[in-house]
Amino acid sequence: AAKAMNTCYIASTYSTCTLEEISAAAPGGLRWFQLYIHRNRAASQKLVQRAEALGFQALVLTADLPYMGRRRDDIRNGFRLPPHMKLKNLERDFEVCKMSLFDPSVTWNDIYWLRSLTRLPIIIKGILTKEDAELAVRHGVQGIIVSNHGGRQLDEGPTTIDALVEVVEAVRGRVEVYVDGGIRKGSDVLKALALGAKCVFIGRPALWGLAYKGEEGLQSVLRILQDEFRLSMALAG
Repeated sequence: AAKAMNTCYIASTYSTCTLEEISAAAPGGLRWFQLYIHRNRAASQKLVQRAEALGFQALVLTADLPYMGRRRDDIRNGFRLPPHMKLKNLERDFEVCKMSLFDPSVTWNDIYWLRSLTRLPIIIKGILTKEDAELAVRHGVQGIIVSNHGGRQLDEGPTTIDALVEVVEAVRGRVEVYVDGGIRKGSDVLKALALGAKCVFIGRPALWGLAYKGEEGLQSVLRILQDEFRLSMALAG
């Protein structure tokens, strides 16, 4: 659906499809790979190398998950991955990863470690302050995604549209800045771009489209956002 609509798709480490399956589905699409650094660094290294070999065009390092947040809705709903679905990208290394997936000891210097593994651009996701934006630029990332993990990590963290303003001011055009979280209408896209974002990413609306009608449903969601965005630009002058 992303390829058909000429937009970027970020494949998750925890996708229930392998990187190979995703590449085969959209061989000419704009594909980035979202990475969590695990305690088992060899597993993370293999994922990075697989992504690069398969033609993914960037790495998205997610920095706001040193520990899993207390997701009350998931606890209340008893959320579990359905038995027929697997975290396919980690199946080969799952035994060494499953006890403690995330590495809470990750530091800014791990960007240099990632840089030693790949020639892909590194985008850092989860930035919400000007201080962290400055550190990200200083450590050589090529882009920043202003993100609060969809509000699922830290209760009452700042909204991304508010954080976007100070991040853009701190970066001063040295790297591209993107934003996700709360994008529901085309006018939301316009607001984000007007405040300095290069582009926006969506999460929940993509899932709603897929739940409604699969690939066709997601194309419809993207088309709605695009049409509303164009109309909002015209009405805003």
